[in-house]
Amino acid sequence: MLLVEDDETIQRMVFFALRQGGGIEVDLASSGTAALTLYQQTRPDLVILDLLLPDMDGFEVCRSIRRLGPTPILMLTALAQENHVLHGFELGADDYLTKPFSVRVLLARVDALLRRSGQRPAETGEMIAVGDLIIDLRRIEVRRNGEPIDLTPTEFRIFSVLARNAGRVVSAVDLLREIQDAPYNEREAQEIVKVHIRHLRHKIEPDKDRPRYIRTVRGFGYMLDDPTRDRSPNLNQDLPNP
Repeated sequence: MLLVEDDETIQRMVFFALRQGGGIEVDLASSGTAALTLYQQTRPDLVILDLLLPDMDGFEVCRSIRRLGPTPILMLTALAQENHVLHGFELGADDYLTKPFSVRVLLARVDALLRRSGQRPAETGEMIAVGDLIIDLRRIEVRRNGEPIDLTPTEFRIFSVLARNAGRVVSAVDLLREIQDAPYNEREAQEIVKVHIRHLRHKIEPDKDRPRYIRTVRGFGYMLDDPTRDRSPNLNQDLPNP
């Protein structure tokens, strides 16, 4: 695991919490440059990333890491405004904690992200087929014609919830409740899930501007549909893409 934090007190606290409370090996970086170098050298299972770094902001580090791979990213931030949080999700972060935070909550978030990414045992070995997609819940993988689609842990979690409920509408609040423990009101849930759905459509849909799999049902939420079967007319209620 890679911890990117320039505050020595927080760095030390998180380091020992992860080592002693979670039995996790941790590499440390105090700057964005050092973080990106270490990331490429070690390819960690998870990145804990402070947003306020001395040489570049954590958003730029997050963007660079996401270009290199789907490693889970947990943001640590004193910037609790909604626009900062949403910007982090836009760039591919999977979760965030606002400073100050509880060590127990941190360990729970880390464990949840590792489970979603396949670094902890999966709950089930079932596989779900929708159209030409195979959702393998045991291997934490989505494949099209045998080729894996590169999803982040949070994207996979959202897609697996939709897959388990294929043909049924799932609200944004229910989707967010399935993937994160943090409390969100309905408006926040709509915005956060909208970001992840947009990313998923870029990766899943043959044509992201005319989605065939992930459908928006006006006033209710999202539904995973099988494009190989006929749709019921009353479900053809797509909104403009978020």
